[in-house]
Amino acid sequence: MNNQMNKTKHKIVIVGGGAGGLELATKLGDSLGKRKKAEITLVDAKKTHIWKPLLHEIAAGSLNADKDELDYLAQAHWHHFNFRLGSMDALNKETKEISLAPFIGNDGTEIIPRRRFSYDTLILSVGSTINDFGIEGAAEFSIALDNQHQAEKFHQKLHNAILKAQTQKDEILPGQLEVVIVGAGATGVELSAELHKATRELTAYGLDKINPDKDIKISLIEASDRLLPALPRRMSLSVERELKKLNVNLYMGERVTNVSANGVKTHTGRFIASALVVWAAGIKAPGFLRNIGVTVNSINQVAVRSTLQSVDDDSIFAFGDCAACPIKPGAVELVPPRAQSAHQQALMLYKTMKRVVAGKTQKLPQYSYKDYGSLVNLGRYSTVGNLMGSLMGGSMFIEGLVARTMYLMLYQMHLMALHGITVVALRLIAKFITRRTESHVKLH
Repeated sequence: MNNQMNKTKHKIVIVGGGAGGLELATKLGDSLGKRKKAEITLVDAKKTHIWKPLLHEIAAGSLNADKDELDYLAQAHWHHFNFRLGSMDALNKETKEISLAPFIGNDGTEIIPRRRFSYDTLILSVGSTINDFGIEGAAEFSIALDNQHQAEKFHQKLHNAILKAQTQKDEILPGQLEVVIVGAGATGVELSAELHKATRELTAYGLDKINPDKDIKISLIEASDRLLPALPRRMSLSVERELKKLNVNLYMGERVTNVSANGVKTHTGRFIASALVVWAAGIKAPGFLRNIGVTVNSINQVAVRSTLQSVDDDSIFAFGDCAACPIKPGAVELVPPRAQSAHQQALMLYKTMKRVVAGKTQKLPQYSYKDYGSLVNLGRYSTVGNLMGSLMGGSMFIEGLVARTMYLMLYQMHLMALHGITVVALRLIAKFITRRTESHVKLH
């Protein structure tokens, strides 16, 4: 009898365990999964989850990822959904199956063979990656900050560069300790401020040969004429003032044409010597989406209607950065690739899935983007933002302690969606206690 019930249970497969995908899987697991009304499966290529806006802190060494990462298997166990490790690389719409590529270990051996999973409803939430636009040398000589592994890789490279400079007999060479960040969006500007703080904290631990004000340089390159080009100009000007106080070199209106092991060249002929290049300009959805038989745009985003259903198949949904969704029903403009978009869409899809499982597929909810504003955090130096956005037909500029508090609350809200308020409160207390006995920068 139970086997027969399991066979008829609606299967929801969510591919991508970023902030939106994980929040959706958790909410569906706590409702439909717990009550045995649906079988919820989350697929991700990584074993653990880290909130993407924290990656610049991991890269700088201000945050130890081991203490903030979430284990997918544990979350699945606690919240009544299944977790499957692997990368989706194929889709059969006729048989309603996805295929996961074999999972390969660090030593090159196959750990998990290719598998197929059937679905009744498929939800794609695979986020985005950086878009290097095919710039010569960008893929080889720069590091993106798309995931935890890349952030940790950059931190190791930076840490080793500082240790080498401390112990070498020769003088520090031009570019040896210069970090060049390509792209002055939120990630770029937040990383530049975080690096300024973290490198000074790191060199204070006995690395006396290095003068951070003289030897460690940070540069931002942006193709447009201002920082944060997607955000209000007042925010750009405020952030520009703060970064100039930190002596961050700003190169606006410069388009990168080449990246090499020695540095970065721009279209004006400018060359900036650097052994540490971070690429934070542009986004695109993962390339496999172009090859699975769904309609995508020029940056691989799945074309969806306002219901978040693929224009090709009503049983396939996509949301977040990997979806090309109208900003409101009937609009041509697309939803911007921002964390608040994915969060709003996840909440709507939670309601949608409850209707789908109940067989009420007529008149599904339609998404309209609500701009609640933006916050940009410059670490201990400043936080700036604009609130309310389209809700008031304008924006309210904030900065300082109020903006900083609201920025910190964004992460706590994400954690509450995953763990509940009690667990988050206990985590904050524990972090406050242990913070007093730990270094404020990662030393390895």
